[in-house]
Amino acid sequence: MKKKIARLRRAKSTRAHIRNLNVPRLSVLRTGQHLYAQLFTADGAQVLASASTTQADVKDGLKSGKNSEAAAKVGRVIAERARAAGIEKVAFDRSGYRYHGRIKALADAAREGGLQF
Repeated sequence: MKKKIARLRRAKSTRAHIRNLNVPRLSVLRTGQHLYAQLFTADGAQVLASASTTQADVKDGLKSGKNSEAAAKVGRVIAERARAAGIEKVAFDRSGYRYHGRIKALADAAREGGLQF
């Protein structure tokens, strides 16, 4: 439990900083089996776009939902959906996770897809 509490503490401080930026927030949730990404309004009241490895269009052609390849695909899809919603600049909320592995793969793919952060 201490590990989860520490991650949530880190996430809380990051979100406090992002709130001051007043740009939409790209939030990531990592589980053992899947990866989820959501794009929130600046105040966090509304979800503008989402993508995850549980969705059929993302899941096609993937061996697993828990590797960097799957994370990159989620990043590309969330970037497409954000641009369709008219959003180009976002703040990346890694939810207290270290910036490596699946989180880094998602962020790099989102940047390649046209999001700026």
